[in-house]
Amino acid sequence: MTRRAPQEPTRDFKPSHRLRDDAALYAPSLGCGGCPDFETCGGLHTDAGVFDCNDFCSCEDRAACDSVCRNKPDQFFERYLEIGGFELESTPRVDALLTLELPSVIPLIGHKYSRKSVLKESAVAVPLYELFHMRSGQPHVRTRAELAERFRIPETATVIASGVDRDIKLEAWWAFADRALIMSTLRDLGIALVTVPNFSLFLNVPRPDNLHSMKRIALGWAELMTAGIPAALHLNARTDQDYARWMRFVRERSEVEIVAFEFRTGAGVPSRIDWHVDRLCRIADAAERPLTLVVRGGAQVLRRLKRHFGHVILIETDAFARTLKRRRAEFTEAGRLRWPRIATPRGAPIDDLLAHNIATKRTALLLSDFAPTAQSERPARNARRSAQHADGQPGQGSFLAELDATLEARAMPADLKRVIIAAET
Repeated sequence: MTRRAPQEPTRDFKPSHRLRDDAALYAPSLGCGGCPDFETCGGLHTDAGVFDCNDFCSCEDRAACDSVCRNKPDQFFERYLEIGGFELESTPRVDALLTLELPSVIPLIGHKYSRKSVLKESAVAVPLYELFHMRSGQPHVRTRAELAERFRIPETATVIASGVDRDIKLEAWWAFADRALIMSTLRDLGIALVTVPNFSLFLNVPRPDNLHSMKRIALGWAELMTAGIPAALHLNARTDQDYARWMRFVRERSEVEIVAFEFRTGAGVPSRIDWHVDRLCRIADAAERPLTLVVRGGAQVLRRLKRHFGHVILIETDAFARTLKRRRAEFTEAGRLRWPRIATPRGAPIDDLLAHNIATKRTALLLSDFAPTAQSERPARNARRSAQHADGQPGQGSFLAELDATLEARAMPADLKRVIIAAET
């Protein structure tokens, strides 16, 4: 049997969904009321049967554990002081910044490998952590021309730096010593928007670790905004109380105009995604001003989010990832999107395939998730069933104009007379 690392918890709570917090379903844990962090944390409400979050402290070697935990008093005190306490209210106030108008779908471009030519996209997203060396913190690129060459994108492109990545890179970002160099580099590169690093809120760790991550998100956002770099506040949360704290933070600070969320991992699982979407929508409604939401993943809930946010921007990752695996996007006869594998000559560039996949995926999204929403969320009870052939589709023509990019990329045949377009679900 594989032995756990000494810094990892030894207790298993299976199935893992027993650790999900839901105050509407579960009673509060008995030991939470006397905790010094209770007012900030709000306590746990899970199906795991824990007395309090200290039950998650079960490392074999506490000296090797990197969690923020009161069972390591000296380290806990240092981590507490580095963020100025767990309260979000102590985050410095900043001025609002003017941001560029951004398109609804922006492709993520991770690197330039296997490509030879410049990608003709007016707006792209790149990984924030590909701009700096993760050990030294030194910039990989210092000019707009170097940025364009590193990712083979136009020098004139609008660039978003996405802070979503593995925890090892997020922790390296937090540890960079020369913060002035980091901020000046982002300004010099003309980055249009940075989504703040999404420090993780794990379910099987003591709550102080979660509170520490939330405060780091807030401080990272304030640091970027103070430096004059537009930033999206990442709304990572584990409990209703976490979301309530973000709600107060956003409502009371008019300088928060853009928020971010990531559905690609735990928040996007079918049994939990609705819980997160509901609370994100509450934050948007409570703000009483139009907020912009930048998301990764969660295409199936974009329509719901659009009803509450002033603008929803999807950083689209499928096209780039599937291109690297030599998959080509195409519409089936039923109008659905599929990604069959294709053969490419050894060493052949994938520029055309990438351009095609980006255009095709964008078209599928614009025809479905970003299509205009109905005035009412309640479906019509006596609505007629859709016809199965194009001759019975009187409204079809209004969507065909949106297929221009796909047709130019040769994703579909030009003869659309008997083709019904439907989006990927």
